[in-house]
Amino acid sequence: MSAIISCNDSTVNYDHFVLTGIPGMQEKNSWVAFPLGVLYVLTLLGNVTILLVIKTDESLHEPMYIFLSILACSDLGLSVSTMPTMLSVYWFDAAEITFNDCITQLFFIHTFQWVESGVLVAMAFDRFIAIRDPLRYRLLLPNSVIAKLGIAVLSRGFCVGFPSPFLLKRLCFCRSNVLSHSYCLHPDVMKLACTDTKVNFLYGLIMVIVTLGLDVAFILASYILILKTVLRIASHEERLKALNTCVSHICTILIFYVPMIGVSLVHRFGKHLSPIVHMLMANIYVAVPPLLNPIVYCVKTQQIRQRIYKKFLGKKTRC
Repeated sequence: MSAIISCNDSTVNYDHFVLTGIPGMQEKNSWVAFPLGVLYVLTLLGNVTILLVIKTDESLHEPMYIFLSILACSDLGLSVSTMPTMLSVYWFDAAEITFNDCITQLFFIHTFQWVESGVLVAMAFDRFIAIRDPLRYRLLLPNSVIAKLGIAVLSRGFCVGFPSPFLLKRLCFCRSNVLSHSYCLHPDVMKLACTDTKVNFLYGLIMVIVTLGLDVAFILASYILILKTVLRIASHEERLKALNTCVSHICTILIFYVPMIGVSLVHRFGKHLSPIVHMLMANIYVAVPPLLNPIVYCVKTQQIRQRIYKKFLGKKTRC
């Protein structure tokens, strides 16, 4: 059992938390460990490949690919923040994590997620400019504008994630020290507190409305404007070509937001569901988007695909 320390003379406060693998079937954790390790390696390879190709090919130094490189960096950050802990739980049954390590991990998880959400908004804006005014695309989105957007996205992610560790530090934990997942999240840690969590709850709710709500609204508005612009194009072929440039971005939006919404719904309304469902949704939430994003852009973006073939296979593709 984890060590405990006094808290306000009337409660106890755990200095360790226990992460959870497969609920009730810890002896089968190794079944998840191997595929999870493969996913981790593929995630690292995919995102590093995207970054190398964009960095070394000057023809890809355009707004769309710069935003894609920021997306790859946030995916790498999310994977590095979560996967080692998850693998230690499933592979080595090393389930204990110190309180300070836990709040540090959840800070990085939430920060990288909000960075990714902000990047998706910037990419939606980029697609609107590219379709509405393709001839002045580079003029309207020079490097200085891209740099400011990148700094704004990173700063917002940091500012949203920064208060979480301090809000949790002020709480006392006496009910249990067993978390629901194989990594730390603010809502999961908060529910173990035996002191008032109203401030934490309100902070989380406000941040979701202000960030996630506004991000989704801006993305929807961008695509409404994109559709209006596309419908003005006379040629059916040109309309399809314009919409095709948005397919990768739309897939990435679905890959990011659907698991996030799914985990939130399971947490709030799925208390009657099997703990295994909660475990699967939590793992999909952090493991699948960083894995699938580079695959989507490699498959659906011809320029990326051609550069990868040329760089790593020494030949060009006709696709």
